[in-house]
Amino acid sequence: MTLTRRTVLRTGAALATAAGLPAPAIAQAKKISFLTWNIIDQAELINGWIARFKASRPGVDVEWLDKKGPEIPAFYQTQLTAGTPPDVINTQGALGLEYAAQGALLDLTSYLAAESAIKSRFNQDYLANWTLEGRNFMLPFYITKTLLFYNKTLFSAAGLSGAPRSFDEILDAAARITKGDDSGFLTLNFDWLYWPLFAMNGIELLSQDLKKPTFNTPVAAGVVERLAKATAAGAINKISWTGRWVEPNGAFATGKVGMLHAHSPAYFFFKGQGSWVTPDTLGVAHMPGNYATPNSHGLGISKGSKNPELAWDFLKFITADDQAGELATRRKLITGNAGVDTASLAALAKTDPLVHSVLKTQLEHTDKMVGNWRLGNDSRVKEAFWPELQNVLLGRKDAKAALADADRKVERELKRA
Repeated sequence: MTLTRRTVLRTGAALATAAGLPAPAIAQAKKISFLTWNIIDQAELINGWIARFKASRPGVDVEWLDKKGPEIPAFYQTQLTAGTPPDVINTQGALGLEYAAQGALLDLTSYLAAESAIKSRFNQDYLANWTLEGRNFMLPFYITKTLLFYNKTLFSAAGLSGAPRSFDEILDAAARITKGDDSGFLTLNFDWLYWPLFAMNGIELLSQDLKKPTFNTPVAAGVVERLAKATAAGAINKISWTGRWVEPNGAFATGKVGMLHAHSPAYFFFKGQGSWVTPDTLGVAHMPGNYATPNSHGLGISKGSKNPELAWDFLKFITADDQAGELATRRKLITGNAGVDTASLAALAKTDPLVHSVLKTQLEHTDKMVGNWRLGNDSRVKEAFWPELQNVLLGRKDAKAALADADRKVERELKRA
């Protein structure tokens, strides 16, 4: 028999096993890599998870990689091209659906069907955010959706007693608050986060089958025109349409803006900069109609993983109660693990009532999430729609003309899909 390196290793492993000795490490070793989205500040937590995972599974290794949000797409694409994608990947928003549509992610539907207890641990509305054509591609890691923050001091000065309950009331409150350096309303605009403003007016971006644009209507033109007029008057802060994250949250932190429509992590940003933020001065509410846009973080497995079963085992491990509970406690966030989130909120109600009021909204009215179409080309549709809308909101283009142009561009992207 010709002795090859593989034969020697296999024979050595068999002899060692027969002698009651551990097999050679190279024969036992299995390794996966774990790519996360800008949570290097949680190194102690992540490394602790990996250490526990490895200790309970001898011969297993996990390499942790962390990249900033703007770096992840380029890094992941490079690794896909090289045939060495990270086994487990953490993405934000609809990026996971785009990877799924490209064939980069492993279909988890059969895994979840085989282990119903794993599927049932999650909030099902959030789990569904990563379904494409009825197939599951990711699990919740930590979850967020938008809500309305408002400055009670500015509201009181304007004679307003509570959060607006309609689109008309948003614009009215914004106008009444606006004077001098004070403006009435801000929204985050990336990843469809502004879409509740359209949903509360009955405007749909696409048909139910996601095949045709449906937003080019007189109602939509009227809504966009009203938003543009409020922006020109200063009632809606222009940063709503020009900033991304730092700028709108920083503006709200100054205490000179009445309302901020953003997802829950924004609280920790503006709280860190705004000394005025207290339970007495900050109001927390749902947007009118209880509409909200999710912008959550999910966990998936690369289809090119050499050890998909081990990767699935790791996914189950880090979303289990112990690990999810640690993440919820350290980061003060919602994990999507329903049992963990219930316990975490109960604790926060006693220790930090304001954070509790913010995070509680994340588990309410999850059936009213919008702007989360199951599109494998989400970014291209967004890039077709947003610039035209921005042109109107900043006074550069007529609403009807812009929506007509956006309609043609979106339809073209849908046909390309």
